[in-house]
Amino acid sequence: MTAVPVLGPPVSFDHLLRLSDAGGLFEHAELTVPRPEHGYCVDDIARGLVVLAREPDPAAPLRTLAEGYLALVVDAQSADGRFHNRRDLTARWTDRPSLEDCWGRALWGLGSVAARWDDEPRARLALRHFERGARHRSPHLRAEVFAALGAAEVLATHPGHRAARRLLATTADRLLAAPADDGWPWPEPRLRYANGSVPEVLLAAGDLLAEPRLLDAGLRLLGWLLDLETTGDRLSVTPVGGWARGEVRPGYDQQPIEVAALADACARALALTGDPRWAAGLERCRTWFLGANDTGVMLLDVISGGGCDGLMEHGRNENQGAESTIALISTLQRSAAVTVARS
Repeated sequence: MTAVPVLGPPVSFDHLLRLSDAGGLFEHAELTVPRPEHGYCVDDIARGLVVLAREPDPAAPLRTLAEGYLALVVDAQSADGRFHNRRDLTARWTDRPSLEDCWGRALWGLGSVAARWDDEPRARLALRHFERGARHRSPHLRAEVFAALGAAEVLATHPGHRAARRLLATTADRLLAAPADDGWPWPEPRLRYANGSVPEVLLAAGDLLAEPRLLDAGLRLLGWLLDLETTGDRLSVTPVGGWARGEVRPGYDQQPIEVAALADACARALALTGDPRWAAGLERCRTWFLGANDTGVMLLDVISGGGCDGLMEHGRNENQGAESTIALISTLQRSAAVTVARS
């Protein structure tokens, strides 16, 4: 019998709402208090858009929040399809449009809205802006991986969408073309951040493009990563500075984004295969936030609903910024969806 994750803390958007205002989503917080002086960034707004788009029946405040996030992502896009990332309190974009992570995450958010929203005008708007950005390819592997996950969202509901199909296929091919050896199958010389997103792209491509070789490659790579980031019955994930062969483990500080990306990949692998290995991996992601980690402290603040910014060797970073809070929400969403599906 396939293991079913145990019911745990409900998904809470309270802290995400606290971090947001009419101007966007504040990137940083001191404890639970937003720090407006650091402004907003599209990386976080697009992450927020992904988790809000996943909610099956969002309450009115969340729908309003998502509409605001969508408007900001659209406003961040330049005429040629690139994206700004930094916005100040005067609603001014302070950087040049680029093809860095903000581009990839923006396409992920737009693809999620295009695929999942029942608001047809806004879904069409999101798809148009996705298409404008999807004509590009990024020199940055992570940025292209995030964009490809947006393409996977589009293809799940628009299977004939050519731009999404090309983006997903070329990214998967790029991952497989990277040199690897038996002891180090990873397509980069070291693990970096949000590593679970890399095998997830291969899983999505294998499924949506009907390419068994890509699905098999994704399952192998995810299994290798999950084994590497597991100690005993708990996760011990790649720290903020990355990790390569020969370096000491565990490393600190460990970031919630790493756990959320692994949860996404395990959830997709479970949906595609039904293998209980991936259910167990997803459960380890959930319980990492609840204290089943290398330090034994909770990263979830049950009062605020926020996620702490990092796991340190002797405790945790008590600040609850946007990236960490969204990573917590995303992981709990994935766990809750599997629990409901298998109950």
